[in-house]
Amino acid sequence: MSAKPRVHILNTGVANIASVAAALERAGAETSFVEKTHEVVNADYLVFPGVGAFAAGMAWLDERGYADALRERFEHDRPTLAICLGLQLLFDESQESPGVEGLGIAPGVIERFPPEVSVPQFGWNFVDAASSSRFLTSGHAYFANSYISRAVPEGWRAAISRHGVDFVAAMERGQWLACQFHPEISGAWGQAIFDRWLRAPRSAKTGALTRRIIPCLDVRDGRVVKGVQFTGLRDAGSPVELAAEYEAQGADELVILDVSATPKGRAHQVDTIRAVRQVLSIPLTVGGGVRSVADARRLLDAGADKVGVNTAAAERPQILGELAQQFGSQCTVVSIDARRSDGNADRWEVVIRSGKENTGRNAISWAKEAADRGAGEILLTSWDRDGTRSGYDLQLLRAVTQAVDIPVIASGGAAHVDHLTDAFEAGADAVLAASIFHDGEYEVGELKEDLAEAGVEVRR
Repeated sequence: MSAKPRVHILNTGVANIASVAAALERAGAETSFVEKTHEVVNADYLVFPGVGAFAAGMAWLDERGYADALRERFEHDRPTLAICLGLQLLFDESQESPGVEGLGIAPGVIERFPPEVSVPQFGWNFVDAASSSRFLTSGHAYFANSYISRAVPEGWRAAISRHGVDFVAAMERGQWLACQFHPEISGAWGQAIFDRWLRAPRSAKTGALTRRIIPCLDVRDGRVVKGVQFTGLRDAGSPVELAAEYEAQGADELVILDVSATPKGRAHQVDTIRAVRQVLSIPLTVGGGVRSVADARRLLDAGADKVGVNTAAAERPQILGELAQQFGSQCTVVSIDARRSDGNADRWEVVIRSGKENTGRNAISWAKEAADRGAGEILLTSWDRDGTRSGYDLQLLRAVTQAVDIPVIASGGAAHVDHLTDAFEAGADAVLAASIFHDGEYEVGELKEDLAEAGVEVRR
């Protein structure tokens, strides 16, 4: 079973919060209230409800730093649902509160209904949705409002209602949906809006990045090996042959991790990368034994596109800045192996040297520091799950993805498509897997078809 969608709600403290939470839970979501600014930016799903006055709403957002966080969230096109006053606050300004600046996410001015109609508009009104809408269908919705947008803001697709004049009943752009009506109390029709918003493909029709499927090749002495937590290693084939095969199946990238334990074994690394690059035309990340800019340069010159650093970065964090300055953050990947701390279910410790040594370093804090130092991507491996086929550590994954703004690759424990879907819902930008491909249980293309059916946008 896939994990429930996790939805954060901005608790504005005025009305309709309980109704919104109940509707989301009926739709199968897990709800919680926003407690920190970074949750506004990074939450998997965010609902921004509200009733009340424009000026008070903006003051509440500004006081908590949420206004800038919402603008940043919009730039990242993360799934967001604004309701009633939430829609109005997206605009530049409102006639209700002259001189008060709105969020400026949707260009335009909120106006009061004309004097010839009853105000507030209370009750059920017809919503005429465009056939191209992602989230809306035509139907009757419950409204309670005095102010409206009479013009469709540039860049948005709108559904229209009429109360004396035509006005924007709802509007959507990318993964953002804003409703002037209250879907949470609009019966079965409104409930269906929550269902579609929660389950729409995360990047369909938006031009956003697709989710990446990345086979991993653990290589020792020029051969691919696989085991559990780097023990009991067994031969899994030629890296060159497997690299070519996985690209043909539709892999988006490839990761090669050198697990050789001896300097002699390390000598095979550059030759292996050079040979793989001859048959590979997708991005290649290489890690293992990188301790300096010179080490990274040898791998990049041999054909790597990105270089992963693990033990060296944990022992000398400055190396991340050195690599980023020399080659760019887009080439600098920090590999973080994390193990749950004894007696603490929500704390993970960074381990190094193939899990043999504890560092005492908090994995979440290290992820944030690594991003600040210049890492452009995190390869996050749950050491407890690696090779166990029990699924990714979703709690760890959520904690890291909510703490950083750079892409995170989930690693450790995948056995079937639901595990991958769960990881994407937990915030992963990409998923790493090995055994399910090496053992022939899935082909990459087959896995992508299953993911697409589950609503995950993938490259096919």
